[in-house]
Amino acid sequence: MGRVGTALRELRGAQKSAKGVSLYSRFVNRPTGRYLAAGSYVLGLTPNQVTLISAAFSFAAVAAVALTGPSWALGLAVWAALAVGFAFDSADGQLARLRGGGSAAGEWLDHVVDAAKLTALHSCVLIAFYRFPEEYGTTADGWLLVPLGFQFAAVVTFFGGLLTEKLKPRPAPGSPAAAPSTLRAVALLPVDYGVFCLVFLLLGGGRLFAWAYAGLGAVAALFLLAFLAKWFRELSAVRR
Repeated sequence: MGRVGTALRELRGAQKSAKGVSLYSRFVNRPTGRYLAAGSYVLGLTPNQVTLISAAFSFAAVAAVALTGPSWALGLAVWAALAVGFAFDSADGQLARLRGGGSAAGEWLDHVVDAAKLTALHSCVLIAFYRFPEEYGTTADGWLLVPLGFQFAAVVTFFGGLLTEKLKPRPAPGSPAAAPSTLRAVALLPVDYGVFCLVFLLLGGGRLFAWAYAGLGAVAALFLLAFLAKWFRELSAVRR
């Protein structure tokens, strides 16, 4: 525990800003990722290896949803795999900072895995709705548009947020970081990936899962419109 404790202390002083982060990511996912990063450091793992571990958990869950009929046991297993994968997704960046900084290739791999995970997860729900329509209550063809719409909102939000951060000017060195807003952290909960993963606990409910998933998709679409307006307004003031 000595090396793990030392790594944890160093990680606590090397955390990213909590600005724009939901309560789940701030108080659940990042702290869990911190322990995983410390353990990975002691085991001698590289950030890229941790990214691939995250991908393995996430894509195992994706495959299970697409290939297996709905059940409560499946829902618990899928949620657990997605949650662990998300925590390792946080751990890779923390491990990179603990090791003295990441690389461009590592950041590229992290974002590629994130993009693949998003598209695959909603695609697997579409496949499940198509393969098991009686169980999910998705016999009407219109239901197949729900995962496509959710996927569109999730991918555009991911790419738009990433591009906005790249295009916005960086704060001047030494400038104080903006204090995180608790109200904003609560408001972002409906579109936090970790909160989204919780809906898979309802897989055993069949129709209940389908309607809960559709509801989150509608929320994601509304947030996308708000995000696009905000990001465009912020970038309109930037001169290049």
